Amino acid sequence: MERERMAQTLPSLTVPQLSSQNSLHSTALYVQASSVCLRRHHVSRPHNTGCGLIVAAYQQAYHCPKDKASLSVLGRLTMHLTQLNRECLLHLFSFLDKDSRRSLSLTCCQLRSVFLDPCLWNLLHFSSPCQLRRDNFVLGPSLRYLTICWYSSRVLQVCNIEDWLKSSFQKDICSKHEGLVSTFLAHVCHMCPNLLSLSLSGCGHITDQDVISVLQSCRKLHCLHLENCVRITDCILDGVVAHGVSLEVVKVDFCRNITLAGLQAVREKRPSLQLSAERSADMIPDSKPEQKVPLRRTLQKVLQFS
Repeated sequence: MERERMAQTLPSLTVPQLSSQNSLHSTALYVQASSVCLRRHHVSRPHNTGCGLIVAAYQQAYHCPKDKASLSVLGRLTMHLTQLNRECLLHLFSFLDKDSRRSLSLTCCQLRSVFLDPCLWNLLHFSSPCQLRRDNFVLGPSLRYLTICWYSSRVLQVCNIEDWLKSSFQKDICSKHEGLVSTFLAHVCHMCPNLLSLSLSGCGHITDQDVISVLQSCRKLHCLHLENCVRITDCILDGVVAHGVSLEVVKVDFCRNITLAGLQAVREKRPSLQLSAERSADMIPDSKPEQKVPLRRTLQKVLQFS
């Protein structure tokens, strides 16, 4: 509640220049611990240090001479960023996006240590599989909420096509990213046992086993949302019944290989589970065409045995 109130009244904080100024002075952000901040947010004095840092005009760090870094600015109390305790630094980092956190962590060892603290990473959101390759996040036991959403025309035009219908060009495009999400989920299984919520959208290459492995490893998972994942079948519904002991909400929207029979089986076995499947059971499932023996080869066999 306190963070939401601050987000409405305080300016957004980013650090686009810190990665290019890899020195201690590049972290010289200033804290304006004014009585206004104390009255507005009603927080204790030790915690107010972090709040004051957020409201500080961090641009002053780039305009203030180095020899005045420890002096007061406009009559207000100032201090160096690295003088804050770890709790305040974690509070500060929590207001930054992944890239800004990484940029700030490159300035000194102390801030790098804060960046690597698993307590900072209880929520992760990725808008494409390619972001999973970056080193601007940390997986750990503190992760509670994970979302991977890929809303791209490539998903519909390439990834969602059946493998036996893809051209060699389309297969080449998929080969560059098809294993990214599956590999990432395997790491989640080993490093994030306390995961509570998993949302996967537009992940056309994940399989039933990828998600079942998460259910087996993350026993506290209570919310599972799968959307437009074309390789997901009724096997995942069997996995929900067998391994989703803590699951309360399951959504399988626009998954064309989910059938009405599979959904009905889950509702019968787990009546307390909130199960929804928007359009999934109404879509045309994949059907691999039967391999037709060429006519010429058939005639050759007939002549051979006649």
